[in-house]
Amino acid sequence: MRLVFAGTPEFARVALAHLHAAGHDIALVLTQPDRPAGRGMKLQHSAVKQFALEHQLALAQPASLRLDGKFALEAHAAQTRITQARADAMVVVAYGLILPQWVLETMAGPGQWACFNIHASLLPRWRGAAPIHRAIEAGDTETGITIMQMDAGLDTGPMVLQERMAIKASDSTATLHDALAVMGARLMVQALDKPAALRARAQTQEGVCYAHKIEKFEAVIDWQQPAEHIARKVRAFDPFPGASTRLAGETLKVWGAHALAHREVAGTGGLQVRAGLILASEPRGLVVAAGASTCLRITHLQRPGGKRLAVADYLQGHAVAPGQCFDGPAAPDTI
Repeated sequence: MRLVFAGTPEFARVALAHLHAAGHDIALVLTQPDRPAGRGMKLQHSAVKQFALEHQLALAQPASLRLDGKFALEAHAAQTRITQARADAMVVVAYGLILPQWVLETMAGPGQWACFNIHASLLPRWRGAAPIHRAIEAGDTETGITIMQMDAGLDTGPMVLQERMAIKASDSTATLHDALAVMGARLMVQALDKPAALRARAQTQEGVCYAHKIEKFEAVIDWQQPAEHIARKVRAFDPFPGASTRLAGETLKVWGAHALAHREVAGTGGLQVRAGLILASEPRGLVVAAGASTCLRITHLQRPGGKRLAVADYLQGHAVAPGQCFDGPAAPDTI
C-alpha cells in the first residue's frame, strides 16, 4: 500500500520501520522540525527523520499544517506534497502536530482508507498526549494499543483493532513504551494487510480520561502522599522527567522505589516520624516515611551530574543516616 507517514519520536520510528520492512511504499514522511537538545543544545533530527534519511524516503518538516496560521507557507507546501503523494492511506503515530480538517478530507477520497492512528491506550481510557505515563501513575493493571481511524476530535475516532497488555508491578514508562511500540507497529501492519476486512466501532463515552502532557513540576515527590502513589510516580516518570526530591539541599532523582508493608518496617528507633523522614539506611534501600502511615523503600538514586546508582553503591560514596529528611520543592533540573 502507498502511504504517507506522520510521526516524530522513537515510538513512531518503530512503526515506520515495520511498515517499511513489510513492503509498504512510503511515499512521504512528515515529522516535526529539528529541535535543540542535549547539553550543547544543538539541533537534533527526530528518530523518524533519521530513519527517513537512512532509507532515502521523501521527507517534509512543516512547523504547522494550519493553512491560515503563522506557518501558512509551510502548511501549503505540505498540502501540495501530501496531495501529490497520491497515497492510499496515512498513518499517524505520535506526530505532535494537530491534523486540520483538510488533511482528513484529503485522505478520505475514493479508493482511500483515510488516516489511521496508533494510540498507546485501550481507548477510550486515556485520550491525549501521555497515555503510558498516566496509566502507570493511576495504577492501571492493563494497557494496550488501539488502531483507530482519525476524526476531528482528540483520539475520538472509530476503533478498528485493539490489543491488551498487562502492566506489571515492575513496569516503567520506559519498559511499556518499548513493548507497546512493537505491538502498535505489528497491529498497524496487520490492519493494512487487509483494510477491507476491518470493522470500525465507535468509542463509548464511558470511562474517558484525559492523559495530560507531562510537566517537570509534576515529578517532585510529595512525601505526604501514600507510598504506593509515590512508587507509581517513580515508575511513571522514568525515563522523563524522573521523580525528584531534595536531601541536605541537593536535588536527587529517584529511579527505583516500592511501597513496604507495615510488617517490613522494623521500627523507628525513637525518631519523631514525619513524611519524608529516613527511617533506615541500608544496602537494599532507604526506608522513608510517607503519607497515610506508609513507608517507601528507595532502591536507586542519582545525584546531579552523576549516574543512576543502586542504593548499595550510592551509600559507598555518600553517607545517608536515619533521621535525615527528604523535603522541599525540587531545585531547577540539573541532572
